[in-house]
Amino acid sequence: MVKILIVDDHKIVCDSLKEAFSGVSGFKVIETLSDSSLVDLYCEKLHPDLVLMDVCTEGGSSGLEATRKVLEGFPDTKVIVMTGFDEVTYCKRAREAGAQGFVYKTNSFDYFVDVAKKVMAGETCFPEPRTLPVASGESPLTKREMEILRLSCKNMTGKEIAAELGIEERTVKFHRQNMLAKTGKKNIHELIFYVITNGWINPNY
Repeated sequence: MVKILIVDDHKIVCDSLKEAFSGVSGFKVIETLSDSSLVDLYCEKLHPDLVLMDVCTEGGSSGLEATRKVLEGFPDTKVIVMTGFDEVTYCKRAREAGAQGFVYKTNSFDYFVDVAKKVMAGETCFPEPRTLPVASGESPLTKREMEILRLSCKNMTGKEIAAELGIEERTVKFHRQNMLAKTGKKNIHELIFYVITNGWINPNY
């Protein structure tokens, strides 16, 4: 029996997923949790085989950071990260945190179950990464450009971003200029406004 812990701050989501897995042979939801900062304590107590982890949880706790903690402390536990947002960095960051799967909540319950079965069978399941729209003929933003854009959305200066990434401040400026050219925005503030208001980057998670 695969024991599942659901981490999501919306009760209706937890109840719906619990109901969906109740009819699946070999799976059992043993607990639900709204705050991902407590997930390691629950893992220590309940020993779940699989954690369904929302990115944004109660109190501003990050499910991505919690995923990293779970997999460091409980390496036999599998984690599937899930989100209801079209944020373009979550999938890549979930993979980097060590998650075995990633699911958008817009998918069907059957899809959730299918991913859970594959993950528990030793597979990894990630959708095609979403990217920011760019001008016709331009290549997508690179991994480094996306890192700089995400940190820019957290209101970090070029100097602070350079220190965070271990690069030169002039390199940050170079990448920002490339991003502006690709997206057709006049300055970095316009680009930040554009990606945040369209829900493509969430500066809080």
